[in-house]
Amino acid sequence: MKSIIGLLVAACLLSAPSAHADEAGFLQSLQGKFAGKGTVRIRTSSPVMNISCTFTSDATAMSLSLDGTCRAMMIMTREIRADLTTSGATYSGTYVGSKSGPATLSGGRTGDAINLNIRWAKIVNGDRDAQMTVEKIGDNAMRLTVTDVDPKTGKTVVTSRIDLKRT
Repeated sequence: MKSIIGLLVAACLLSAPSAHADEAGFLQSLQGKFAGKGTVRIRTSSPVMNISCTFTSDATAMSLSLDGTCRAMMIMTREIRADLTTSGATYSGTYVGSKSGPATLSGGRTGDAINLNIRWAKIVNGDRDAQMTVEKIGDNAMRLTVTDVDPKTGKTVVTSRIDLKRT
């Protein structure tokens, strides 16, 4: 029995670095400068606005920082920042870009996408919850998507989607 427990402990210890290595490689593949276009809605019921954005992505083996600026209609500019850290397969961090103030992020990665729950600092669209996905697309692109539930219809609405390419 002790040898079985010993083998299980050894297997867990040996598998932990590979999980960390997988996350490190994934995060570091998102390093660089990116630019692109997308859409945004101020609220789930608001009309869609076209935006253009630039981002700098800094990555380490255990963290990812996305620092960007988006512009709409040549008159509105918004600074956007997401800082994530990983502990194994669990991601957590903060998002700044909403008028509600800094939001907390938590979630995990499935394939080439980090799926995050957003907890807004204040009520947005009827509650404080939304979702964000940071998705790697091929070797040189990523997509940032935020979805929220419309409080009137109960339907999930894409409130922002930004397609970025490495520059």
